[in-house]
Amino acid sequence: MNRTLAIWPFVAAMAVIVVVSNILVQYPFRHFGLGEILTWGAFTYPVAFLVNDLTNRRFGPDAARRVVFSGFVLAVILSAWLASPRLAIASGAAFLLAQLLDVAVFDRLRGGAWWRAPLISTLIGSVLDTMLFFFLAFSARFAFLDTALGRPDGSLAFPVSLFGTGIEAPLWLSLALGDFAVKVLIGLLMLAPYGALLATLRPNAASGRN
Repeated sequence: MNRTLAIWPFVAAMAVIVVVSNILVQYPFRHFGLGEILTWGAFTYPVAFLVNDLTNRRFGPDAARRVVFSGFVLAVILSAWLASPRLAIASGAAFLLAQLLDVAVFDRLRGGAWWRAPLISTLIGSVLDTMLFFFLAFSARFAFLDTALGRPDGSLAFPVSLFGTGIEAPLWLSLALGDFAVKVLIGLLMLAPYGALLATLRPNAASGRN
C-alpha cells in the first residue's frame, strides 16, 4: 500500500506531461522558420522518459510499468477531452509502446555507467514514439480515425520541402523528423536533472535493483 502511494506523484507527473504534449503538438513552433518541421510538443514530451527512468531507478521495472499503464489511462481520457479522439488514440498507442520499451531497455542497461541507461532508453523510445504518433495522428492513411467520427480530416499529408532541400515529403514526416531532433536534444538535457536526483532517488530495497 505504501509503495502504491509512493508512485502516485510519478503517475500524476506522467499524465500531466502527456496531456500537455498532446495539446502542444497541434501548434507549430513558428520561430526561426521552423514552423514546418517542429511543434511545441517536442519540448515537453521527453520529460516523460525522465519520469519513467526515475521511477524505474527508484522502484524497479514493475513499478515503472504501473506508472506507464496508469499514466496511459489518465492521459488517453484527458487527451480525448482536451484534444481529439484521433490524437488520443495516436498518443495513447505511441506512449504505451514507447514507454514500455524504455522500461525494458533501461532495466537491461541499469548496471552500467549512470548515464547509459537513461540516455539509450530515451533515444530508442523516442524513435518509436515519434514515428508511431505522427503516422497515426497525421498520415492520410489514418484519416478514417477522424472521418469515421464525423470530424474533419486532420491529416497533414500535403507535401513540403524537407528541411529546405527541395525534396518533397508529407508535412507529418517533416514534423516528425524535426520533433525527433528536438527530443534527442531535450533527452540529453534531461541527463542533468537525472544525475542531480541520483542521490535522492536511490533504488528502493524492495526493488531488488542497484
